Amino acid sequence: MIHPTAIIHPRARIHPSVQVGAYSIIDEYVELGAGCKVHHHVYLTGHMTAGESNFFGVGSVIGSPPQDTKYKGAATRLRIGNGNIFREMVTIHCSNTDAEDTVIGNECFFMANSHVGHNAVIGNQVILANSALVAGHVTVGDRAFISGNTAIHQFVRIGELAMIQGVSAMSCDVPPYTTAFDKNLIAGLNIVGLRRAGISAQERMELKRVYNFLFRTQLKRNDAVHQAEQLFHLPPSRKMIEFVKSSNRAMPCDAETLHKGNFKNEKPLE
Repeated sequence: MIHPTAIIHPRARIHPSVQVGAYSIIDEYVELGAGCKVHHHVYLTGHMTAGESNFFGVGSVIGSPPQDTKYKGAATRLRIGNGNIFREMVTIHCSNTDAEDTVIGNECFFMANSHVGHNAVIGNQVILANSALVAGHVTVGDRAFISGNTAIHQFVRIGELAMIQGVSAMSCDVPPYTTAFDKNLIAGLNIVGLRRAGISAQERMELKRVYNFLFRTQLKRNDAVHQAEQLFHLPPSRKMIEFVKSSNRAMPCDAETLHKGNFKNEKPLE
């Protein structure tokens, strides 16, 4: 179960069922639950805890210190749930302060060379495709999909079931259930994702109306949110409205509205 060339600190807490491949290193404060598999040449470090049935692929580095000039060596943490897959060369950093943790949920899939920075909170069943980059303090909702070579700016929120197309850059909050692309642009709902998630036809129809109301009218954000709260009441609609209402960042621009030259709300951040 443990290759003779692996180096495991005697105080690391490793469940007896954990498999560790050749030349992997597991440091002192690492904790791995039942059924975890550590491939060869993996480095698990820091105050990192992982639940059950996680897979750590070749060359992944999980739990290393944050890339933050303010960090001075505090014992910060990374918490990982169950059933996650970290493929080749994935990097996940601990938080930059002991007041917060970096958090990974359950059943996420981190493809090769993807990265999650310090203090990020990743929900459940999230997918980061190859070379997707999530900066510090980012929050990603359940079942979001971040495509390859996409960069998410620090402190951004990505909503539940949002899908971001490849080679994009997001410095605005991306509302739940939407499809984002390019630089701070959105183009309607993630219809395929909504259907797969079991969102009903009635809920999808109202979500489309909410989206048009919030992003394709000339109302300012506060006015649009206030009126939408009076008009739309199904749970997914309420979640989208609340997300927009609670955002401290600019909203992305709807591509159709931008094409027509009608900027709604404030312009997206550059």
